[in-house]
Amino acid sequence: MSNEILYILLPDYAAHESVYLSQAIASDEFALKKNPKYVNKIVAPTLDPVKSIGGFHTLPDYSFETIPDDYAALVMIGGFGWATPIADMVIPIIKNSMERGKIIGAICNAASFMAKLGFLNAVKHTGNGLEQLKLWGGSNYTNPNGYIHAQAVCDRNIVTANGSATLEFAKELLLLLENDTPERIDMYYQFNKQGFCTLFPE
Repeated sequence: MSNEILYILLPDYAAHESVYLSQAIASDEFALKKNPKYVNKIVAPTLDPVKSIGGFHTLPDYSFETIPDDYAALVMIGGFGWATPIADMVIPIIKNSMERGKIIGAICNAASFMAKLGFLNAVKHTGNGLEQLKLWGGSNYTNPNGYIHAQAVCDRNIVTANGSATLEFAKELLLLLENDTPERIDMYYQFNKQGFCTLFPE
């Protein structure tokens, strides 16, 4: 479906990196949305449960073989799997998304994997530091001048972030997806960034 947001999870994925985005897609401050603009779907190498770094097992909606042709965004969640050969299975999925101008999110090691493929060479971007992007990217990474030392960066349809930027990653993607008004998205960001007691002191 064209309103599906596809989250790529590889073995030993970083579960926390999807929390704020997926939660804002599915719910508001009151309850689960009855008619959400988007629907969260999990994509993994196979339909077998995929394990997070913390040991949680997530049941995928799609495998790499059954991934739909149409979707709203491709979001790659970081973790240790991006440094393994299984990550190469994602390359045609990313290429297809880029060729079709889809919204793409890549956080933590997934952003480094994008550098490895040369997919950050035409956009401003960030990640787990410039040195890691250079290390992973090698000769394929030719855009160090496009690196911005920020929690998350959005340029064109691509959002990148470092592994500590779960909330900023979510904010940039929510704005790009127009999931809500900019004011409500910022409210969601500030509530989770500052905390209840700071925003609502006694």
